[in-house]
Amino acid sequence: MDKTHFYREAVEDSTGPLQTMRVVDCTTAWAGPMAGCLLADLGADVIHIDLPGGMPPQAPPLIGGTSLNFVNQTVNRNKRSLSLDLRTSAGQAVFLDLVATADVVVENFRPGTLAAWGIGFEDCRAVKADIVYVSISGWGQFGPWTDRAGYDPAALAAAGWMSLNGDPDGPPVKAPTFLADDLAGLHGALSALAALRHRDRTGEGQHVDVCLLDSLLFHCDGLLSLGATDVPLQRWGAQVNVTHPCDVYRCADGSLYLAIALDSHWRRLCEVIDRVDLARAPGFGRNAERLMNREAVNDIIERWCATRSVYETLGRFLDAGLVAAKLNSFAEAAREPHVIERDMLQLAELSDGSIAPLTGPAAKFSRTPTRVRHATHPPGADNDDVLAELGYDADRTAELRADRII
Repeated sequence: MDKTHFYREAVEDSTGPLQTMRVVDCTTAWAGPMAGCLLADLGADVIHIDLPGGMPPQAPPLIGGTSLNFVNQTVNRNKRSLSLDLRTSAGQAVFLDLVATADVVVENFRPGTLAAWGIGFEDCRAVKADIVYVSISGWGQFGPWTDRAGYDPAALAAAGWMSLNGDPDGPPVKAPTFLADDLAGLHGALSALAALRHRDRTGEGQHVDVCLLDSLLFHCDGLLSLGATDVPLQRWGAQVNVTHPCDVYRCADGSLYLAIALDSHWRRLCEVIDRVDLARAPGFGRNAERLMNREAVNDIIERWCATRSVYETLGRFLDAGLVAAKLNSFAEAAREPHVIERDMLQLAELSDGSIAPLTGPAAKFSRTPTRVRHATHPPGADNDDVLAELGYDADRTAELRADRII
């Protein structure tokens, strides 16, 4: 389908399908901000609560001297910023005034923290009876581990996920991304929308409990069930346990990934690599045989790929209708025409005035398109506007500022 045709009925002034929703985003780090980011990308008015003066400087820098602040531009984009000291009674009062105008609160402090500050679920529903209050934490609001601090790598370890990641003969390896955080953020946003659906039917709000551990276990493809029934599990590296060949193959100038899931695709592959004699041969013709004969299968494919370029090899495989992809770095992926055409990189002005490509929303909406409307606002940039919407006059706002509440 042509891109222009897909968006032919788009509403030009729409921020997205959640345009009328208001979200109070009381989050730090990654999982909570990611939930708010998804809702903001979908068009909601997400108001991120920052400490007055902003967070302390983020150090050390990431690869290439890029600071963590740049990464924050991706997860706090499309949000407004209200700087507010929630540790003070005056700050808590402002927070509850804001909640009274909101549909959703998202928070990811350690369980019990916001309740101790007087802005927990019970406090929020006292001012907005139908509020949807989403709590994201490492281990959940109840259970033996609930009081533990939690970060992404700890969840990867505790879930069993890390035990199966890495080369078969190597040590366990964590994910290169904040996988548990991202999944918890995804479930936080999805659960908020589900709870709002219930609110719209019944008028009832509720407390939603999302944690990194549960979110990761949910996406482990049944491995938790297999573990519970003592099915032996092993590490497969780049291969998979149910079909072969599925692996990385080195070419003359790079590598690609080839995935053969059907015997009919194996026969096509044999034609491409000029080994039609193996199409139905014992030890090769059926997937069950290839699983028992992994090394021989890989050796044949590797020798054929080794003398050809990645693009020649990839072209031959794709022309035959096989599943294959060049093994890209993120820098190479960023330059792929398909990634660019899909708007997965969108130029935005950062808080320091520089222009940078930010990762675009994943879902595409033909009627209510989503986009990076703006990068992260500096802490407190929207104080005056947000407080005016709450009915605070200029004198009251100036008083809050003088008292360092905002």
